[in-house]
Amino acid sequence: MMHLNIQPRVAQALTEGKPVLALESTIISHGMPFPQNLETAKMLEQLAIDHGVTPATICIMDGKVCVGLDAKQLHILATCKQVRKVTRRNFAEMLASGETGATTVAATMMAAHMAGIAVFATGGVGGVHRHAQETFDISADLIELSRTPVIVVSAGVKAILDIAKTLEYLETHGVPVYGFGTSTFPAFYSAKSPYPVEAIDSVATIAKIYQTGLELGFTNGMLVANPIPQEYEFPYDKMAVVIDKAIAEADQKGIRGQRVTPFLLGRIVELTGGKSLETNIALVKNNVLLGCRIARELVFRRF
Repeated sequence: MMHLNIQPRVAQALTEGKPVLALESTIISHGMPFPQNLETAKMLEQLAIDHGVTPATICIMDGKVCVGLDAKQLHILATCKQVRKVTRRNFAEMLASGETGATTVAATMMAAHMAGIAVFATGGVGGVHRHAQETFDISADLIELSRTPVIVVSAGVKAILDIAKTLEYLETHGVPVYGFGTSTFPAFYSAKSPYPVEAIDSVATIAKIYQTGLELGFTNGMLVANPIPQEYEFPYDKMAVVIDKAIAEADQKGIRGQRVTPFLLGRIVELTGGKSLETNIALVKNNVLLGCRIARELVFRRF
């Protein structure tokens, strides 16, 4: 594909049938402040390498879908203020313009599938926003999960969202959602929420379900909700108070649309004295570890 630029080490791993794990770039450019964003990006890549998996951080840069980034590209994403978020809606536009874009969950799924990568680890996927019955604010991540066959490992969905409506939306669109080792859907900062989810306890089962779907010709993805380790979590009720305060402030300031999520996440960091940032890093690390296990299992089953 003319617009696809796969880093040599990633291309070699794919050619040789070795496990590869996709990583998004929005967490670098929009999810954390510098230098924690750059440090986290490098740490996650090294974590994958240490567990026998080739990391493939994805972005759009210089008119190419870059699958696997070098140190210079990571630094640009971490420090440049003009990096735009990329989803399916503006994917082609960003390639045509030559601008630098950080891939959201939706865009990372698209790029991973183009490159032949089956597993993607992130922090939390987007979802149905609160008051969506009035605003119609629903993340494109959910639609992508319904049409792109990639396994997405996340700590549930961002806690600022309407979790119940998000789960209903995914069910309506035929997306299998599993809680890894839990029957309670995780809520990003919190290991548990009030919402049930179908539990799954082994990576072998995840891999078998995914491969069976491909054999049937299904094109949907799969969401594996991986709860943050309890020693790092914010209890759901405690975090709900912080989130409600941040949402109230956003409403007072008239913040709408794509500006909402960055504002809320930033305000939550402030309201928790920086502890939510530490939690964010811990949950992404935990998801990468599970993503590595799934990627290795898929390769094992192939041979």
